[in-house]
Amino acid sequence: MPAARNPLHSLDLFCKVVDNYGDIGICWRLARQLAHEHGLAVRLWVDDLVSFRRIWPEVQTDAATQELAGVTVQHWRGQDGHYGPADVADIVIEFFGCEIPPGYVETMAQRPVKPVWFNLEGLSAETWVEGCHTLPSPHRSLKLTKYFFFPGFNQRTGGLTVEAGLEAQRQAFLASNAGSALLARLGVTAQEAHGCKVSLFCYDYAPIRELFASWQDSPVPVTCLVPEGVGRSAVEDFLAAPMVPGAGATRGALSVRVLPFVAQTDYDRLLWSCDLNFVRGEDSFVRAQWAGKPFIWNIYHQDKNLHHTKLNAFLKIYHPATAAVADLNRAWNGAYPGELDWHANWRTLQTELPVVTEAAGQWLQEMLANGDWMDNLLRFARQLVEQEWNSAENGLK
Repeated sequence: MPAARNPLHSLDLFCKVVDNYGDIGICWRLARQLAHEHGLAVRLWVDDLVSFRRIWPEVQTDAATQELAGVTVQHWRGQDGHYGPADVADIVIEFFGCEIPPGYVETMAQRPVKPVWFNLEGLSAETWVEGCHTLPSPHRSLKLTKYFFFPGFNQRTGGLTVEAGLEAQRQAFLASNAGSALLARLGVTAQEAHGCKVSLFCYDYAPIRELFASWQDSPVPVTCLVPEGVGRSAVEDFLAAPMVPGAGATRGALSVRVLPFVAQTDYDRLLWSCDLNFVRGEDSFVRAQWAGKPFIWNIYHQDKNLHHTKLNAFLKIYHPATAAVADLNRAWNGAYPGELDWHANWRTLQTELPVVTEAAGQWLQEMLANGDWMDNLLRFARQLVEQEWNSAENGLK
């Protein structure tokens, strides 16, 4: 396609932080990927720079505008403001329907070539997603159309976010001694590194105490690696000490080690280094799938237990989920019927880990075949631009 017919050079991504790290975690990955792999001038609008800094330490929390990793980061202070044509990008993305400023939208409508406007939706395996993916939503009063673009687990959706070369990086990491070096740098002792290594990232309402009790009675040593601040009450009860990076304790077969919060790239490597990963929300959920390791998913709580429907829809298609994996996922989210026998569940799951790990690697390859979410989005955006040009040309004939 001639360059003049594809005027997509800049992109604005709007993010409101609701889930502490999940929202900004996803948006920051997308922003860097769109800038580095697609050569777009990317501006990330984000309202909470403090949460952002936890996953990217270079963030200056008092800066109105800053350049980070090839991305312009704009502190989004509210819905007021006036915008000129130069303030509006060629592609505009609002994350989870976060409602971008009205003045910005009005300026979008004034541009001779309208921006391609997307609402990025949440990840779900529910079948209704396939019918809503790429649906248009005309603005109620302006000549603008917004398109819904869903991530997903098959080619009838947008796929999952995966950077170019990520799988090659993972394979090279696993083939080296880099995992041991990373864990040592994070304060994990050599003895702890020999146990069944589990990363724990969850919401505070997860049944951590029940899980810890089953691990203390484990037939094999378990080393639980938990970031500072996650599950603080339960973890401090186990440690009998404040939860600070480097703190650790051993009771029975379980050793718990508190890690500092790390940048996203190191978090990926932590997932690669563990035998089992407990993840939460959406960002770490996707990264756990690219780790090719078994995982347990803690879903963001929704009213009327709608997150249980979302969990069961995923477990229905996730073939690495043995009965023990599925039961633990449901119990972890309060969706298990009755009372789970945590000790028996862990003994079963621990023996199944090699088989489940192999299946998780196969699942990873299946997800790669669906393509990258942002590759698929930009391909669709170019199709929309081409259709607009063709429509305009036909109108002149």
